[in-house]
Amino acid sequence: FLEYLKETEADIFCIQESKMQEGQLELETPGYHQYWNYAEKKGYSGTAVFTKKEPLSVSLGIGQEEHDREGRVITLEFEQFYFVTAYVPNSKEELARLDYRMQWEDAMARHLAKLNETKPVVYTGDLNVAVEEIDLKNPKTNHFNPGFSDQERQKMRDLLNLGFADTFRTLYPEKVEYSWWSYRFNSRAKNVGWRIDYFIVSQRLMNQVKDSVIYGDILGSDHCPVGIEIEF
Repeated sequence: FLEYLKETEADIFCIQESKMQEGQLELETPGYHQYWNYAEKKGYSGTAVFTKKEPLSVSLGIGQEEHDREGRVITLEFEQFYFVTAYVPNSKEELARLDYRMQWEDAMARHLAKLNETKPVVYTGDLNVAVEEIDLKNPKTNHFNPGFSDQERQKMRDLLNLGFADTFRTLYPEKVEYSWWSYRFNSRAKNVGWRIDYFIVSQRLMNQVKDSVIYGDILGSDHCPVGIEIEF
C-alpha cells in the first residue's frame, strides 16, 4: 500500500473497508495528512483519506447516529470544493439489507445535496452498485442480486439527477471496464467483473475533469483503484 501511495503521487488518496479499529496500525505517510473513520463493530467497514493539502474541516459520518456507527463516510472541506469518500452498505444476499440500504442512500443524497449548495462536491468510493447493463459482465443473470437490483440502480440515478455526474460514464459512454471481481470462479482472470467504484462530481465541475480512470492492472484486492484528474 505505501509503495503504491508513493507511486501515485495523488493529491488525495482514500480507501474503503479498512476493517480496522483505532490503534491497530501506525502508518507513516510523509507528506500526507491522515483521517480515519472506524466502525464500532470490530473487523468491519471503515474508511480513510490521505491528503497532501490540509483541509479546512473534516467530518466523520453524515450527522445521523443510525447511519454513523459503521465508519462509512468522511467529508473534507477545501477552499474550492468538498471531498467525500464512502463505503456504501451492501444489500446482502437475497437483498436482506435492502431496506436499510434505501434509508442510507436517502440520507447520503441529502448530505451531498446540502454540501453542493455551498461548494461543488467530489464524491468517491465503493458505492456497491452497477447502474447500467454496460457496468457488469452478466446483467441478465444478476438482475435481482445485490448491487444490481432495480431499487439500488434507481437510487444512483436519483442522486445523479440532483446535479451530479458519473465522471467515467460521462467521459466514456461506451467503454467497458470493471473495478471489482468476485474472488470466486477465477473471475478476475476472465474479466467477469462489475463497475461499482466511482468518482462522482457536481455537474458544474465536469468541465474541469480531465480524465476518469480505472486502474484494472493494480492487484491486491478484489477491487482495483479508480481515480480522476481534475483541475481547480
